[in-house]
Amino acid sequence: MKVRVLGSAAGGGFPQWNCGCPNCAAARAGSPSVRARTQESVAVSADGDSWCLLNASPEIRAQIESFAPLHPRAARHSPIAGVLLTNGDLDHCLGLLSLRESQPLCVYATAAVRDGFMQGNGLARTLQRFDGQLRWIELTPGQPTPFLRADGSPSGLTLEAVAAPGKLPIHLEGLRTASLDDNIGVLVREAGNPRALAYFPGVGAYRPEVMNALARSAACFFDGTFWSSDELIRLGLGQKRAEDMSHWPVGGPDGSLARLRGLHGPRRILIHVNNTNPLLREDSPEHTALRDAGLELAHDGLELTL
Repeated sequence: MKVRVLGSAAGGGFPQWNCGCPNCAAARAGSPSVRARTQESVAVSADGDSWCLLNASPEIRAQIESFAPLHPRAARHSPIAGVLLTNGDLDHCLGLLSLRESQPLCVYATAAVRDGFMQGNGLARTLQRFDGQLRWIELTPGQPTPFLRADGSPSGLTLEAVAAPGKLPIHLEGLRTASLDDNIGVLVREAGNPRALAYFPGVGAYRPEVMNALARSAACFFDGTFWSSDELIRLGLGQKRAEDMSHWPVGGPDGSLARLRGLHGPRRILIHVNNTNPLLREDSPEHTALRDAGLELAHDGLELTL
């Protein structure tokens, strides 16, 4: 299985367009201790021919151009056979609207995420210019689903959704009732290959089922949004704690790092990193603590082969 990180930052990217926090200022100043990052998305493939995108960021066009295997191979063609959505947050699904140029598109998502994107969304009609342009394949947690090529044949990959602690997207709060299917992670498997990829970019709290899924993987991408619960509050950038936004802080005695440190089987990589997170500074104590625990921080362009 081939894996390519197209983007590794949380919503807004890094540096964020309207943020002058110390991290963003350092990135704009060209500090060698930080790297700019686009918003989170990962491409996976069994054969290097047909690719599945895990989330579709608002920067998807530039991300496709940055990776030659995703370039078209004919006058009208795309190696992207489908997109999997882990939730309905705009930084995960807004890129779908950039894929509207009369290209058939298959989207894998839970019913809750599908309905949240489609219902009342006039812009979604741009993906339905002809019959069959947009096809939804429903994911049910715990039930493996084959990932198909554009022609409908098996690609060699299987997707298994795992419910993860989360919440409704901001634009749906007060309009819908929250459900367990609003936020998922996924286990991606290749036929005949026991080395699964676990992808959990948004996890609001500890859940045994999520940790069990990570333990069954050869490599896992995990929510690295915030280092501390009060990160935004201390910087004067907001009033919400990490948990209020359904992100499990990395640091502290009850943080995700304390749990992931004891998970010795898979390669452990944090992704969806907010622009305020001190992990982004490669000379910071927090980044050192991450490395000392045997974990990595995802960056745009990182590639894995499983």
